[in-house]
Amino acid sequence: MKRLGIIGAMECEVKLILDALSQGGNVSHTDAGGTVYHEGKIGGVEIVLAKSGVGKVNAALCAQRMILQFGADFIINSGIAGAVGAGLGIFDVVLSSDALYHDMDAVAFGYKPTEIPQMECSDFPADKDMIEKIERVFPLVPQSAGHKLAVGRIASGDQFVAEKNRKEQIKKDCAPLCVEMEGAAVAHACFINKVPFVIMRTLSDMADDTAESTYSFNEDIAANLSGAILLALLKQMQ
Repeated sequence: MKRLGIIGAMECEVKLILDALSQGGNVSHTDAGGTVYHEGKIGGVEIVLAKSGVGKVNAALCAQRMILQFGADFIINSGIAGAVGAGLGIFDVVLSSDALYHDMDAVAFGYKPTEIPQMECSDFPADKDMIEKIERVFPLVPQSAGHKLAVGRIASGDQFVAEKNRKEQIKKDCAPLCVEMEGAAVAHACFINKVPFVIMRTLSDMADDTAESTYSFNEDIAANLSGAILLALLKQMQ
């Protein structure tokens, strides 16, 4: 790996990494396509960091530019998500084994739910080596105490899932561990460009009828845990 790209959708999802990057000095900031890309080092690791904005298109545009213009040869999409998988709770952490779109629906044309027409792949596989590295550092992060780390599918869509019936339909169609709004789009861009990736999400809510209230309360705490795990990972990579 020559340069690690890190993408978060919101300010709270990139804050810890941006603070660490700024402390290292020699950081450049480039506004490209309305997104600011921060380049520098954390320890000995070259980083390009960006806040993509919320949603699939924002995330895909950010990942594509990060790869082609800023030279990222590995991307981690970090942030928060809603829990779907059995046995998972708030502040547990999910790493993507793969990612797909829960709102891709071409069933009327003979495709299965989530299948992308005319594409060889609709469930984009994450990098196994990076998954193992994060699994090793997770127990070393103080904030992770009492929380689980699970590896499994992540499902993305342009929808904040906050209704039980919708959650159950997504479980039926996708069998994911969590739902969010950007990861599969980052994975899609990485797959097309043959760049390895992993998505890491700390769970802020249960993606059900309580989601709106619990999400707002837990947003910063969940995002900070993802950031702390990333910083521990970067320390191990030096």
